[in-house]
Amino acid sequence: MPDSRPELIEEGVTIVPSLSSADHSVSPPKIHIPRDYNAAYDLIERNLSAGRAGKVAFVDDTGRYTFGELAERVNRFGSGLRDMGLAMEHRVLLALTDTIDFPTAFLGAIKAGIIPVAVNTLLTSKDYEYMLSDSRAKALVVSEQLLPQFAPLLPNLPFLKHVIVSGACASGHGTLEEVLAKGSPELSPAPTTSDDPCFWLYSSGSTGAPKAAVHVHSSMAVTADLYGKGVLGVTENDVLFSAAKLAFAYGLGNAQTFALATGATAVLMAERATPAAVFKRLAESKPTIFYAVPTLYGAMLASQEFPQEEFLALRLCVSAGEALPADMGRRWKERTGVDILEGIGSTEMLHMFISARPGDVRYGATGKPVPGYELRLVDEQGAPVDRGEIGELQVSGPTSAAYYWNNREKSRSTFVGSWFRSGDKFRQDEDGYFVYAGRSDDMLRVSGFYVSPAEVEAALVSHEAVLEAAVVGHEDDNRLIKPKAFVVLKQGQSPSESLKATMQQHIKDRLAPYKYPRWIEFVSELPKTATGKIQRFKLRG
Repeated sequence: MPDSRPELIEEGVTIVPSLSSADHSVSPPKIHIPRDYNAAYDLIERNLSAGRAGKVAFVDDTGRYTFGELAERVNRFGSGLRDMGLAMEHRVLLALTDTIDFPTAFLGAIKAGIIPVAVNTLLTSKDYEYMLSDSRAKALVVSEQLLPQFAPLLPNLPFLKHVIVSGACASGHGTLEEVLAKGSPELSPAPTTSDDPCFWLYSSGSTGAPKAAVHVHSSMAVTADLYGKGVLGVTENDVLFSAAKLAFAYGLGNAQTFALATGATAVLMAERATPAAVFKRLAESKPTIFYAVPTLYGAMLASQEFPQEEFLALRLCVSAGEALPADMGRRWKERTGVDILEGIGSTEMLHMFISARPGDVRYGATGKPVPGYELRLVDEQGAPVDRGEIGELQVSGPTSAAYYWNNREKSRSTFVGSWFRSGDKFRQDEDGYFVYAGRSDDMLRVSGFYVSPAEVEAALVSHEAVLEAAVVGHEDDNRLIKPKAFVVLKQGQSPSESLKATMQQHIKDRLAPYKYPRWIEFVSELPKTATGKIQRFKLRG
């Protein structure tokens, strides 16, 4: 049955209603994005046309903002950028914490035809200098607490013409509030097309210089239809809260795209996602859908402050970024009564392409393809592998990035025809569920067999003393590769040789003997990216 959302026809923008989630389970939805299309105009205008101008769109640490107020802020910011001399396809770099200023700047730029480049707020000055130079951004929009990271760079950036500060302490630069005050409450959308570059997201750059994935205007709305509505069933009655931040593909969909596409309300949190900070929002804002990474779920389960089930309003939880240990998922369900839906997406594909479903969760497996995406597993020669065998995952779908900016060689090797080479290793079980094995460069060859670090880590985390674990390859005395584990213990647990021995036996009881870690090293924390992914390459020493 068709969605009840009316067709929008204005300024040449036409959105044909997508199919409902019921149809998604039968076949991929028939989504039509017209040639003449502006993503920001669509995502905002559909809410105003549906009569939601007075409904709360975003709640941040300082206030609540309706869809009508958001629409005006977006218009004022977009027109303000135009008044500064920015034009279509110019870039503006956003280094913003999660407040109302992020969607204001992100959508305001897009509506004006200017390309926002959203970046991680936990990077170094060197990283920011590279991204500003690589993108040739004409303007920088930065949260006041991050400004000191940028101050030394500004004299060395010939393309950068404007610095706009979110906050009161602007150190001589203009503020975002000043831009809004001078901007117009009316703004016609730029004459963009569905295939025009819309925004950039930089990869983490853990194995080299960061790469900017260039996404087109049609992609955000499509992720909302395929995954937000099609898998999660997000509606205007939901309250969304993402511990993953808006500057990342995962958080951008969770807390901005899905809210705007459906009329839901999103809760934004500027501070770092600690268990205490998350518990506060879960209790006070009563989100119905919560998104996080396995590291955070594990830390929350280990916390003494975990709220009682009756104080929560959750109907769904979502995990991505790393493989979710099966034991962690089961313990979360026991504690909250709510399943964690594991999924996997990427910066390049914008959001999830494999996911568990409500009522169809198999802990230990990532899930099945999100309707609208094709998947294949291939060996090192590119030939399909048999069911049950490990292969590299390749994905084809409508939300793939167009290319990496200024990196033709990497674009050609990563985006092969309609297929994206993910660099992830999976196997598909007899029931069609995809089971994560690890990154291609993390896989181990032990005794002639592939060993998945994710599988060994999941077994370790099921031990009662273990909070987190990472497994890498390490040479033995014969220069043969064997698994080595780095383990973070739960509070109150003490390292000992006898504990190592019990952990090794714990693995042997659950996995093939050759998979057990020959060495276990206790550490206080594991190196991670800002998205919570374990940086195993830093442990290989």
